[in-house]
Amino acid sequence: MVFDGVCNFCSGYVRLVSLVDQDGVIHFTAIQSPYGRQLATQRGVDPDDPATFLFFDHGAALDGTDAMVAMLARLRPPWRWLRLIKFVPRPLRDAVYRWTARNRYKLLGKRSTCIVPSPALRARFHDMPPAAR
Repeated sequence: MVFDGVCNFCSGYVRLVSLVDQDGVIHFTAIQSPYGRQLATQRGVDPDDPATFLFFDHGAALDGTDAMVAMLARLRPPWRWLRLIKFVPRPLRDAVYRWTARNRYKLLGKRSTCIVPSPALRARFHDMPPAAR
């Protein structure tokens, strides 16, 4: 998952996902990291003004509500059941997502630096491509 590391809303979402993903299958990189910038740029997301997050599902880069649905599908029940949002008409779910993304700093603020993960969570953060690790 490539996320906005200075966004309090996004960082809170990372913390929530890391808590409910007890199997540790979801990994994270901040869009502000060199690797996050590279992934975002390759997929047409402006790393300096991200309007979405990216989630890689079996190698496919997804964003917006498609990314949310794919991520939720990787979690254990009852969280996995939230993927049923895919049955909400796309125009409606995408509109809610875009409004939230545009207003995320107004809703929960912005920090001056990227999230600093706890030592336990640090193992799930990646700052470089897998081949370079």
